Amino acid sequence: MAIKFRLGTRGSPLALTQAGMVRDALCAAHGWAPDAVTLVVIRTTGDRVQDRPLAEIGGKALWTKEIDRALLDDEIDAAVHSMKDVETIRPRAIRIAAMLPRADVRDRLIGAESVAALAQGAVVGTSSPRRRAQLLRLRPDLTVVMFRGNVDTRLAKLTAGEADATLLAAAGLDRLGRDGVGRAIPTDTMLPAPAQGAVGIEVRSADANAARIVAAIDDAATSACVLAERALLAGLGADCHSPVAALAALSGEMLTLRAELIAEDGSAFVEGSGEGTDGSLVAAELAADLLARAPEVVRRLFQP
Repeated sequence: MAIKFRLGTRGSPLALTQAGMVRDALCAAHGWAPDAVTLVVIRTTGDRVQDRPLAEIGGKALWTKEIDRALLDDEIDAAVHSMKDVETIRPRAIRIAAMLPRADVRDRLIGAESVAALAQGAVVGTSSPRRRAQLLRLRPDLTVVMFRGNVDTRLAKLTAGEADATLLAAAGLDRLGRDGVGRAIPTDTMLPAPAQGAVGIEVRSADANAARIVAAIDDAATSACVLAERALLAGLGADCHSPVAALAALSGEMLTLRAELIAEDGSAFVEGSGEGTDGSLVAAELAADLLARAPEVVRRLFQP
């Protein structure tokens, strides 16, 4: 292949690992030599600013805007993202073209055997509004402090004693070869973030050739579930401030979607589920149902 297919990615160890997974899948699908795909590292604002919550400085776009610019300026042919970090509404000139098979969707707790086993008043570090709200719903006695940074940074903060425990995505730990780190929290205890565990690939909407190349590695079941979870976010009007959890599962043609909305301090929540063969419709109906039943302290966090 004379012209390399260029994959844009963030430069964190996890992002590079995931981009490498996409590269390897593309080469396998198309019979390409390993050097037919090149990884283009793009430093994002989210990587540079580590001392404040994302919601205060621009939200999830801080992970994507520089990569979006590189894609739209034809500096890369496709972009690799952790789908839970991709904002719900994307530019029309960019589209999600494929997703790799989803990994473990659960959170892992590092520092204790379970949420119940945390000491009274323990300090837990996380920058996720969803994790914070869920923890406080389960354990109002906990103190939740802001933890940002890549996996190594957060584990180092924990080792340094900045918190008694932290939460990380099982998928990221597994992809970094750290499957023995932490204890997985059952989804019945803590429902994950929408799209957690999924790696997505975006291309320019007008680039039919790149879309064709990337489509060869799409996992249809993952795409169906993640797109339903993202449709739920759209129906809720959720943003990075919104403590929302969701998980879809596919059985044959039937998609089941579970979700919960939680007050920021964990004091109230609403949960529900829906199923059907049209993921977008299931998501829209569930979003409307949750908002209709949510206590005011929860409903005001969303802007449908």
